[in-house]
Amino acid sequence: MIPRSVILCNARGVHDGPTAEWAVTAVLAMQKYLPFYVGLQQREDWDGKKGAEDIYLLSDGAVRDVTCPILMEEISDKTVLIVGYGSIGQAIERRLESFGAKFLRISRSPRVGVAAATALDELLPLADIVVLATPLTTETRHMIDAVRLAKMKRGSLLVNVGRGAVVETDALTSALRDGKIRAALDVTDPEPLPRGHPLWKAPNLLVTPHVATDTPTFMARAFAFAAEQARRFARGEKLHNIVHGEY
Repeated sequence: MIPRSVILCNARGVHDGPTAEWAVTAVLAMQKYLPFYVGLQQREDWDGKKGAEDIYLLSDGAVRDVTCPILMEEISDKTVLIVGYGSIGQAIERRLESFGAKFLRISRSPRVGVAAATALDELLPLADIVVLATPLTTETRHMIDAVRLAKMKRGSLLVNVGRGAVVETDALTSALRDGKIRAALDVTDPEPLPRGHPLWKAPNLLVTPHVATDTPTFMARAFAFAAEQARRFARGEKLHNIVHGEY
């Protein structure tokens, strides 16, 4: 849709901090079963806390502890697969690294330590937490479908901070209902999520309305970046973040 004479640039870097913070918050919230405990708080029912172990028991190899119920999970030593290892994916890794996680990485530009998208089927079964931080393109639409959800570890966590249609919604809803996986979403398909949609009632799901970047400092960063681009254009200098191909 862009004429050949027009240079298209994206805002790489502007969204990194808040999006990464949302992703880390979502991972922590789900590993600590906070949605479950908020439900107990609303029902004034701390007696139900042992039900947290039922979430833990979704995971492969999990067994009930007769001496002490498992009431929370950890990030330490968990394997995190970041799908879309651009600036946002890297920002997420830097923040999760301090929790002792291990990392697998996928990018459309593979390099040392970062696999190509063709490795997704091979890496999904190895991950305890899968973070999606990809744009929506022909290649990424419904990248996570029923077949790939079935490849994920039972009880693993899917986090989507990219675009809703990267995940096939009906397949995700079924996987959540079946106790196959857990999920945290800032983006959905459709969006906004309409009243009555099955995702609202899906178990082991945390969902927010595409607000990860909506912080008080977002617009200041965006205008500062746009102003710098305008200055570079006026000086005849190369622009940042030129988009080549589909975006």
